[in-house]
Amino acid sequence: MTVIPILIPDGWNDYELIDTGGGMKLERFGEYIISRPDPRAIWKPRKPPAVWDTARAQYIRSTKTEGHWQIKTPPPSPWLIRYRDMTFLLEPTAFKHIGIFPEQAVNWVCLENIIRKQPLTILNLFAYTGAATVAAARAGSRVTHLDSVKSAITWAHENARLNNVTEKQIRWIEDDAMKFVLREAKRGNTYDGIILDPPRFGRGTKGEVWKLLDDLPRLLEACVSILSPHARFLLVNAYTADISATTLSQLVSSTLVNRGGSFSYGELALLESGDNGRLLPSGIFARWQT
Repeated sequence: MTVIPILIPDGWNDYELIDTGGGMKLERFGEYIISRPDPRAIWKPRKPPAVWDTARAQYIRSTKTEGHWQIKTPPPSPWLIRYRDMTFLLEPTAFKHIGIFPEQAVNWVCLENIIRKQPLTILNLFAYTGAATVAAARAGSRVTHLDSVKSAITWAHENARLNNVTEKQIRWIEDDAMKFVLREAKRGNTYDGIILDPPRFGRGTKGEVWKLLDDLPRLLEACVSILSPHARFLLVNAYTADISATTLSQLVSSTLVNRGGSFSYGELALLESGDNGRLLPSGIFARWQT
């Protein structure tokens, strides 16, 4: 029987998953506690209402895709969180996110271990606020950071500054991922590693529609064409419940079947604090590396 690994980040002091349940999660970022929806937490909370009432901000849904923050006490200014020797800027956004996904620390450590101070060229697609970009750059790589949202790139700039990453190490691109990769293939540009963190649904800089199930296979094929002959890795992370880790793994392995190397896949999860804490599923990943 095949056992699918579940990877849980360690090394977090500034983050704590306090409780989950009722479609919500209660979290501490630094000293600031928030509660926000999580559709996977369909079980009952363990902590009493008094613990949940310690949240200084709560994200309240008005529709499936919209909502707002109800803030009792504003977060610190600036609101910073540290993971090992990295620092990231947080702030509440209109879509319940705050600029970082704590489970991704697993992938940051993986990137550091693969790179190990080698001067690799890395492409980070759907790069958001740049935590993976910072991790890769600090490990010694030159990173092309691409996102279709200008405000996310501005945020990523600030995260790079907070971590003393020089501008020479990062190339900032505001563009549609597919269009950029196809152009890079025509230019003959290649990368030693590619990171993809695609949303389930999104729009490009000119309104291009992205649908994960339709577009990820095509994008992966295009990405293979810009991997250098001595490429080290390709990492795909996804949050959607529409596909499983097994599905994602088989997509990646079938796309890279002629490149040799090894494949791994699994789930990412966060562990509730306290004795006998529960796991909150927080995404899936598939990775090819040499």
